[in-house]
Amino acid sequence: MIQEHHLKVQRTARFYTIGQLTEKTRNIWFCLHGFGQLAQYFGRKFTDLASDETLIVVPEGLSRSYLDMNYQRVGASWMTREDAQHEIDDYVAYLNSLYSRILEERTSLNEKRHITVFGFSQGAATACRWLNNGGNASSRIHVDRLVLWAGYFPKGLSDLISANVLTDTETHYVYGRQDEYISAIADLDAYLNRLQDDVPNLQITAFEGSHRVEPDVLKSLVTAPKPIA
Repeated sequence: MIQEHHLKVQRTARFYTIGQLTEKTRNIWFCLHGFGQLAQYFGRKFTDLASDETLIVVPEGLSRSYLDMNYQRVGASWMTREDAQHEIDDYVAYLNSLYSRILEERTSLNEKRHITVFGFSQGAATACRWLNNGGNASSRIHVDRLVLWAGYFPKGLSDLISANVLTDTETHYVYGRQDEYISAIADLDAYLNRLQDDVPNLQITAFEGSHRVEPDVLKSLVTAPKPIA
């Protein structure tokens, strides 16, 4: 009789940064890619945001696979439905470790900085689960702004994150009107209302475009916030 078992092992995770963490840094972005993307290329969407005052951190999902029959294109993902809870636990632990590593450097510089978590497509659900479960019993991870871009939440946001976690977090949901996944939702208004009910402080932005990050739209959401963390 076949039996399922699980064994915790050490993994090597890959992440990219744009910019340097210095005494001038005022903003830190953690940007989570979508299904089938690689952090190296996804990070290019955020190069215009990087500056002496802004550090971009782009973690990559722990699972990779070939995307074509010629075994040329490779993409990463955060999870699948197979053994999902263990994959979620693994990436939450990974993102916690990355957050701590970056923020430990911040602490040593004794400066306050504004923290943004950005999740695109599958990365949006990943961001929600991370914020809901991140940190430890004595200290949750702190995020000032959450941007959920082109994410699809069939059971609503409350299935992934408690509204209480986002009480003091500026929260955005952004989607393209021509997004092939979002536009396929039978009753889009009801879907958006559900998200708003789940997270009352949610700000919803629609733009003319497809399932992609539009740099100009992204820039319009960024308002040079004052450091509060």
